[in-house]
Amino acid sequence: MKKGILLLILATILWGGNYICGRILAPALPATLLNTIRWAISSLLLWGLLKLNNKQFPVFVRWKEFLALGFFGIFAFSTLNYLGLRYLSASYAGMISAGIPIAILFFTPFILKEKINLKSWIGAVVSIIGVILLLQGKHDGNAHASISGIIAILLSCIAWGIYTVLGKKYGTKMDPLTMTAGAALYGTFLSALSCIGTVHADMIHMTGTAWLALMYVSTLASVVAFFSWSAGVQRVGAALAAPFINLLPVWTVVFGVLLLQESVSLITLVGGLIAILGAVFATYQPNSSRKLKIQH
Repeated sequence: MKKGILLLILATILWGGNYICGRILAPALPATLLNTIRWAISSLLLWGLLKLNNKQFPVFVRWKEFLALGFFGIFAFSTLNYLGLRYLSASYAGMISAGIPIAILFFTPFILKEKINLKSWIGAVVSIIGVILLLQGKHDGNAHASISGIIAILLSCIAWGIYTVLGKKYGTKMDPLTMTAGAALYGTFLSALSCIGTVHADMIHMTGTAWLALMYVSTLASVVAFFSWSAGVQRVGAALAAPFINLLPVWTVVFGVLLLQESVSLITLVGGLIAILGAVFATYQPNSSRKLKIQH
């Protein structure tokens, strides 16, 4: 049990680092190119893991599932995340990500036709109030850019909510490794297409730190974090594991303050805490067998 909890915490720490690296890479690479490079590397690593485990890779047989997962979870979520980090601090963006469990909750009845109990809806309302309060906080940059960043991060939460629910739906047809590898491959292709005509050489400003950050998001924040989360879920169970995703904004704020010297206003902190508590209340269901497949 203890080892499983440690694995879950490790995964959220690694995903929290993704926001920090995304902030570092914001001036170095356009969001679409960053996402393309990140997931191209991750796709190769995931493909290699499939080979090592002697697993089949139904790239064309499951193309509809992979395309949907790749669009929402790899292309839309990650690109919007990196776009938002161009205008917002990592800690602020991380606090907004507290809305991810609520997005998952919202799309579950529509895609999976599952009923959501009253306790979960109450938690969702509390979390939404927290996010609204959070958005009242002060943030850096001009007003127009900040609003663009907020919209991008909110849309990324919606994209991840859809991806996660679709992941549960398609999880009956394939294992998590195959599903993630397929999503990564198709998402990389979509990201590469989005670079055509929008990315130019003068938009690339890589430094030594930026290269290290790129390697981090392509390996530790993708493949390693995914396996840590999956192994943790297997050890402690899906119901107990689900609320741990709410540690993500906590780590993001901690890393943002310590590593990037970011400041967090009191209203932002209060709003973020309310959003996290509401999400925990909404998603923690001891008697539920619901499984959340999360990867950042």
